[in-house]
This record gives sequence, structure tokens and C-alpha cells, in this order.
Amino acid sequence: MSPLIIVIALVLLSLSGTVMVTTVGQGGRRMAKRAKRVGARRESGPVQVGPQLSRRKSGGLDAFAVRILPRPALVRQRLIASGMSLSIGGYATLCGIVAMAAMMAAMVVAKSPPPLAFLIGIFAGLVLPHMFLGSRIKARRKKFSKLFPDAIGLMVRGLRAGLPITESILVVGRECMDPVGEEFRRVTDQVRLGQSLEEAMWAVARRLELSEFNFLVITLSIQRETGGNLADTLQNLDNMLRMRSQMQLKVKAMSSEAIATASIIACLPFVMGGLMFLVSRDYIMTLFTTPLGIVLVSGGAVWLSIGVFIMSQMVSFEI
Repeated sequence: MSPLIIVIALVLLSLSGTVMVTTVGQGGRRMAKRAKRVGARRESGPVQVGPQLSRRKSGGLDAFAVRILPRPALVRQRLIASGMSLSIGGYATLCGIVAMAAMMAAMVVAKSPPPLAFLIGIFAGLVLPHMFLGSRIKARRKKFSKLFPDAIGLMVRGLRAGLPITESILVVGRECMDPVGEEFRRVTDQVRLGQSLEEAMWAVARRLELSEFNFLVITLSIQRETGGNLADTLQNLDNMLRMRSQMQLKVKAMSSEAIATASIIACLPFVMGGLMFLVSRDYIMTLFTTPLGIVLVSGGAVWLSIGVFIMSQMVSFEI
């Protein structure tokens, strides 16, 4: 193992330990300072809240992560959208740990040369956490969409019972499961600090990027400008969302056969290749050791990818 790689590994491990300790200490001091500022503002008068709500004074780790990570604002937005209690500095530390693990695995297991192992570690450190974060965001949005019609129905019942819209949102945040309850509680907190309801709702809409929630925000904005019975409007929205969900389930059930066929066709060459490798290794290895075999395998992989892509597009419907 190269001495340079060992030195880099020790530096990254020591940096990770220092970062964790520093983050905990800075988090406690930051919470105490924030509590003092909130107390002072309450004594001095009403709180002026605007775009400054999204500005935070970053600690040393967060400032370092902002400098080294590509597009740190997008990374911070994705962390918030995923619902994970992870700062941008913690995400940078996670990327470093994944990169170091991939680099060491490439050197020890695959016996890769140090330059190639370093490139593999960098690629894994940037791509794997990004993919994991994307999967968390997708799962959270899916769960939000599933619970959102119940939240709309609860708002409708609250409005018909005589509650104002802000109190109905408070009830939703208290009664509904996360992530719906979490996002509505954030709206309530922003409104209590002085931000308008419309601005707080649009902030959640930008974070979630869901058409269902955009419908709700647009409905509230139009009702605020034109007036009308908000309970009936939200009831119509609730019915539309439930019908849309039923249609999605119906399409999924009707396309399940095509999806299963596409999966079987895509897996069949690999399964047969594995069986041939176990039965007659010399026979199947001709495809990977001769120029004609390599051309045939490459062409088959290209056409298989094209076929799977076409079948996936055929069973993909936007509702």
C-alpha cells in the first residue's frame, strides 16, 4: 500500500473525528445563542421575518463543506427535502467516509493501483451519497402524497367547524403522521414568527416539488384574492386528489403484467449466462476472450438496453 494513501486515510479519519466533536459543541452554543436572540426580540417587539429566516451562520465544518462541495445550496435543499437531520458539514463528512472506504476496498480487494483507486474513491464519494439522498427524497415524497388527501380532508372538517385556516393547519400538523405533519408544523412555526401564510406554504412547495401540494397553495392564493367558500374549494381538491390516486393505482395494476415481462426479459440473458458459466466455463468465456465475442456481447448489451428502455417508457404514464 502506498504511503501517500495511508497518510491521506489517517488525515481524513482524524478530520472526521474532529468534525464530529466540533459539530456537537458548535450545535449547543448555536442553540443557546439563538434562544437568547429570540428572547431579546420578544422583549423588544414584534419579530421581523422575511428572507432572513433561511440564513444561518455556518460553523467551521459547514463553511468548509460549502467551499469543497459542488453546488452547496442545492445540497442543503436536498438535505432538507429528505427529512434527514444532517447538516451540510455532516453530508461532506459522509462523502469523505464513503470515498475512503471505496478507495481502500479498491486497493485491498480489487488490487487496483493507487491512482485508479483514488479516482474510484472520489467517484463513489460523490455519487453514492447523492443516490442515497435521492432515494430518501423520493420515498418521502411518495409517503407525503399518500397521506396528503387525509390532511386536506382534516382541513376541510376544521374549516366547516368554524376554525380559521391557520388553526386548521395547526391541527393537521398535530394530528397527521410525518412527513405531512412535519411540513405543516413548519408552516405553523413560520406563521407564528411573523411570516405570511402564503410565503410559508410556497417555501414548503419549493422544498417538496409535488404537484399535489402546489394545488393546495394555488387554491389558498386564489381564495385569498377572490374570496369564496374555502371549505368547498378544498373539498373539491380532496376529491380530485383521491380520484387521481385511484387512477394511479389502476394504471399500476394494469401495467404490472408488462412490467413483469420486461423484468423477465431483462434478467434472462444474465441468468442464462450465469448458468452457462457454471456448466461450461470455457464455452461461455469465448464471448469475452475473442474479438468477435466481445463485439457480439457489446451489441447484445446495447440492444437489450434499448429494448428495456422502450418497454419502460411504454408502461410509464403521467397522471
